[in-house]
Amino acid sequence: MKERMKTVSVALVMCLNIGVDPPDVVKTQPCARLQCWLDPLQSPPQKALEAIGAALQKQYERWQSRARYKLSLDPTVEEVKKLCSSLRRNSKEDRVLFHYNGHGVPKPTVNGEIWVFNRSYTQYIPLSMYDLQQWMGAPSIYVYDCSSAGLILDSFNKFAVQHEREFEISLGVKGQAPPSYRGCIQLAACRPHQVLPMSPELPADLFTSCLTTPVQMALRWFVLQGGSRLVPNVTLELLERVPGQLHDRRTMLGELNWIFTAITDTIAWNVLPKALFQKLFRQDLLVASLFRNFLLAERIMRAYNCQPMSQPALPATFQHPMWQAWDLALDLCLAQLHRVQAGQPFQHSPFFAQQLTAFQVWLTFGCERCSPPEQLPIVLQVLLSQIHRLRALDLLGRFLDLGPWAVNLALSVGIFPYILKLLQSSARELRPLLVFIWAKILAVDQSCQVDLVRDNGHRYFLSVLSDTLYMPAEHRTMAVFVLSCIVCNYPSGQEAALKGNVIALCTEQLTDPNGHLRQWLALCLGRTWNGYTAARWCGIRDSAHDKLATLLSDPVPEVRAAAVYALGTILNCPAKRTDHADTVDQGIGMSLISSVAHDASPLVRKELVVALQWLLAVFETQFVAVAFQFLEEETKEQSAFLSPDCTPAAMKKVASRDRIKLLPIPSNILSAAVVDGLPEAALAAPAQPPPADRMRRVSSSTSISSLGAPSGALGGGGVHGQVWKALQALGHDPHPEVAHLAGVLLGAYKEKAQSSFEWRNRRRNSVSHSEPSSPSGKAGYLAGDSPPALHGQRPQPTRGHPFQQTAHFSRSRKIFDRGPQVPAPVAEDDTEEQAQPQTTVPLVSTGFVEWSSRYFTRPLAKASQNGDPESKEHQEKEWRFLRNARMRAHAERRKAGTWSETGRVEEQVFYSRCPSVPSCLAFHPYEPELCVANKDSYTLWDEHGSAQSCHSNDNP
Repeated sequence: MKERMKTVSVALVMCLNIGVDPPDVVKTQPCARLQCWLDPLQSPPQKALEAIGAALQKQYERWQSRARYKLSLDPTVEEVKKLCSSLRRNSKEDRVLFHYNGHGVPKPTVNGEIWVFNRSYTQYIPLSMYDLQQWMGAPSIYVYDCSSAGLILDSFNKFAVQHEREFEISLGVKGQAPPSYRGCIQLAACRPHQVLPMSPELPADLFTSCLTTPVQMALRWFVLQGGSRLVPNVTLELLERVPGQLHDRRTMLGELNWIFTAITDTIAWNVLPKALFQKLFRQDLLVASLFRNFLLAERIMRAYNCQPMSQPALPATFQHPMWQAWDLALDLCLAQLHRVQAGQPFQHSPFFAQQLTAFQVWLTFGCERCSPPEQLPIVLQVLLSQIHRLRALDLLGRFLDLGPWAVNLALSVGIFPYILKLLQSSARELRPLLVFIWAKILAVDQSCQVDLVRDNGHRYFLSVLSDTLYMPAEHRTMAVFVLSCIVCNYPSGQEAALKGNVIALCTEQLTDPNGHLRQWLALCLGRTWNGYTAARWCGIRDSAHDKLATLLSDPVPEVRAAAVYALGTILNCPAKRTDHADTVDQGIGMSLISSVAHDASPLVRKELVVALQWLLAVFETQFVAVAFQFLEEETKEQSAFLSPDCTPAAMKKVASRDRIKLLPIPSNILSAAVVDGLPEAALAAPAQPPPADRMRRVSSSTSISSLGAPSGALGGGGVHGQVWKALQALGHDPHPEVAHLAGVLLGAYKEKAQSSFEWRNRRRNSVSHSEPSSPSGKAGYLAGDSPPALHGQRPQPTRGHPFQQTAHFSRSRKIFDRGPQVPAPVAEDDTEEQAQPQTTVPLVSTGFVEWSSRYFTRPLAKASQNGDPESKEHQEKEWRFLRNARMRAHAERRKAGTWSETGRVEEQVFYSRCPSVPSCLAFHPYEPELCVANKDSYTLWDEHGSAQSCHSNDNP
């Protein structure tokens, strides 16, 4: 939502001097006398002044009842200064309103001065707007109700520039915040050198009456203009008896005020720039009310040759077509005024129903290229009515379904607070519509998640998701999408959703027949526990990872990719490592590579690479060791190929992914180096078991051996070795994006292993020159030694600090226990650093989740079955339906008859050679086309023997 402000203080300065006319104004006889709808001559001047001030305060309180109001009646300069300074001091950074009524003092001067009184009321004292700006500060709003009010507005802007220049000069002395006087809001009753209307039928404070009592003023002006067509004999006295309360929409007066708000909002939204509309009509409740009423003041006062002004300036709106709808609403209201006063029930205006119909017509025959619907602000106002709410929500949902541009348009008009408040409703019939609307909003603007969590709006969607009995799968899919947006990269949203039992709700529905629902259930789970330890362990306790593993064989590729994403985010958890956590992570890794490493969909394989990077990050030490072993084997292989006994003719090209299986394993592989305390194992199982003296138990608490795995766990048969082999195979994937992602991941860890390999060779060379060779033939590191820290990796404990595993493990433990708290050896000055979880920056990523989210930005509502029969689409659909029906009937006749009627089956239609043996043939059911597939490609042939299209898998 846009930044909101509020007006918390209001200064009402009344310079009336009742009974004494100012010297520069010549009033007509008779002339306008009413001030705040009171006649000041009907009571003593002082009492009349106090009554007028109290009435003005009540009129303002209708629009902002929580503001602090201060009256200043016929004040002096000192009183105005004290009042304004006090209000600014108490308001701090909020807005202050200054209302000035100068009907009893001279006109403002060209020097930017307004007039007040001395203490004895014998002289008019000028008050410069320069001083008033300093006392009021910013932000502020000014209302000038006096003749030549435009002079004040112009002088105000000049003084604002002067203040800024003075601030720049004194910047090095005071160091205060720069003033923002030019951003203040001003409303002036007329232009410079214009005089306010004096017609006795109008109130003297016509501008103030329009701003504070718009419906009453609009009714009066409508009757004065003779605008009533249905009831021409309505009098001004009859208007005083219009029943109802202003804020009760069920009454006549309240409904008129409701219609007026909708119409003025519509005019402003269609005329003003979007940024200006947000500032004036959506940020501040009191400012919005004043500017709505200002549009009415412009329309009425222009009829009396008086043009109100504003800062910022507004385009002319007094001739907007929506004013005709307002006149019709007034006419229909006055038409039943006699019947209502006679005791008959009040009939509500058809205005909103008619506007909804107009909006529906626009949705039916409009398109994106048309101008935006002018009824959109009215639709939002209708959401406040229970009578029209269901229809309004349906039309609003159809509008949002047009695309992101429609969502942005609705957000700019102010849909958010209306829709957010409706989440408090318990009406079941509103659930499908609200879920649909919120899915559309969050698909475009995910920042709304903050307001949803703050107002507990997430509970609404949790209840929709849990309602499997009455809510169809499509609406539950939208609900879980909204929840996934709430928890996306927002810790407060993750915490709120976890407390709402979102993990259990999602896992219980993973077997739903709807594939789209299964997809978003998995994505919601992944976003919920992504980087959130509490949600991760909650999911593990509920066996969520095991339930997600069943989706790895789902027939829908998007569901499989979502399951891979969710399992990958389990691995991406910045928590302290335990043996139980390591076991879970390794199990997830093995489940992934065994299920989807050879998945037919590249979408799934790309997500697999992204998920495996978190497993590599968790067990970085072990995978660097595996990469080191594979690198050493490649080096030995190259040395063997380049030996004198190996000729180029004898060299055979072997694919990288098959090299591990085809190359012979050197006999001394088991005596190779150990990296980070992990023994290097053979890439393939040796024919003979290694000697017992060479199999050593290492001391690293994060290694495979500490989990009970054999010493060869890092080799080709261990978890890390198998994962590495799977990544190598993905590095040669026929899909270029999959191969690129895997190549980036493999390259990063090969680079670390290469650094370790070069360091070992340098150390070996230095040892060979300075020390005698080892009689055992072991080269490189001893068990427990560690290579230098790579890319910020901390050194592991050395052999001089042995660790007894059995001292910390008990024989029995709860199923989901975190395991024993193993005090891992810590390097010096590293205790505090290790205590904090490390955030890993992803090496590779895909836009799968964002791509899936864009589904909700596309039109989802089903097209009308009764489309335009003259449209091209309808005619093509009808022709295709009739053609297919004829072909099915013809096939049935052929099936019932003999084949001789249409020729021999053995008769050749066309002949073509295929580059490889076909493995599958499929005929199109209605078109004369044949699809031929082999292991590498498929080709579409027509009846004339020409290939229509061909697609290759690019298999190596």
